[in-house]
Amino acid sequence: MKEYLQQLTEFCRNTLVDNLGMEFIAAGEGWLDVKMPIDHRTCRPDGALHGGANMALAETVGGALSSMSVPEEQRFRVFGIEVNGNHMKQAKGAYVIAHGKFMHRGKRTHVVEVEIHDEYGTLVTVNRVTNVIV
Repeated sequence: MKEYLQQLTEFCRNTLVDNLGMEFIAAGEGWLDVKMPIDHRTCRPDGALHGGANMALAETVGGALSSMSVPEEQRFRVFGIEVNGNHMKQAKGAYVIAHGKFMHRGKRTHVVEVEIHDEYGTLVTVNRVTNVIV
């Protein structure tokens, strides 16, 4: 699995994922963890973590998890069709970690639940990402 995480990182070079400093850190059957810094790339002018950065993180986790679970020839045929999130608390510290797991894994659609916690374990945002596989 570590090899696949390195492939994901390499594949995302020079993209939004790379520009926001996201790092694929752990994965297993039906789940994926991605770390993102809380810094000048991901914060609002007042220094708080931007809600849009959290949404980008959630969609990244959901899309990557769906891609991991389909045959290799279909990996580039996964598309996000809906993402929503509820921001619970302001993130503290230097980073957040998003943990995604499947709620539904069908042949044509996937629904992924993504919880984002700050480095102290505080729940920051809860997301649901829906992907279609074509």
